[in-house]
Amino acid sequence: MSTEWVLGALIVAVASFVHGLAGFGIGLVSLAFLPLVMSPVTAVVLMTIYTVVFSLGMLVPLRRDVQLRALALLGAGTVAGTPIGVWILAALPVTVLTRLIGITLLGIVALEWLGFYPERLAGRRWAVGAGMAAGVAGDAVGTPGPPVILYTASQGWSSRAVKGTLQAFFLVNQAAILVGYWWAGLVTPEVGRATVLFFAPAAAALVLGIALFNRVDQRGFRRIVFAVLFVSGAVLLVRG
Repeated sequence: MSTEWVLGALIVAVASFVHGLAGFGIGLVSLAFLPLVMSPVTAVVLMTIYTVVFSLGMLVPLRRDVQLRALALLGAGTVAGTPIGVWILAALPVTVLTRLIGITLLGIVALEWLGFYPERLAGRRWAVGAGMAAGVAGDAVGTPGPPVILYTASQGWSSRAVKGTLQAFFLVNQAAILVGYWWAGLVTPEVGRATVLFFAPAAAALVLGIALFNRVDQRGFRRIVFAVLFVSGAVLLVRG
């Protein structure tokens, strides 16, 4: 058992645990460290595969809690924001954009902790806007999650509705991206080997996170969401 496998398994397990507990974070957490033990391209495609598989698995018991209208609006916004994200990616340095997203996340978390972040953002424009921001961020720097996470956290939904809607969004978003990776020839034998090698620790950690989620109340879940966003923002700011 190599040191690289142990480190990789630990990173993937921690990221999967966070995803099982909060409903997001597997990519944000893992991609800050996985490129230390494998190629960045392999890491990105690997975690996209896990996101699709795990989101589908988590969506099944939460399917009745998905907010379908909001999901449709988020999807429409994402489609509209995608061309903008592609243009930004071509026009500006990725490191600048990544750090801007990190700073924005830290600022929003600060507002939450100070008691200024709203409990409720009503109206379809917020859903479309969050989806558009996700489309821009997803194509520009590969992080579509934060805008949608912040939107769902401010809707007054139950923790199950938040988590279920996030899984539905991630499933569609990441599955489409995975098809693009396959078309571009990025789903390589190396990715296949990594997927098999790390699946057991990833799945075990995910199940543990899901089990703990069932013990967390609504207020505790909100605290977890913003704590993960704080860590994600800090990682994005430092990583650049």
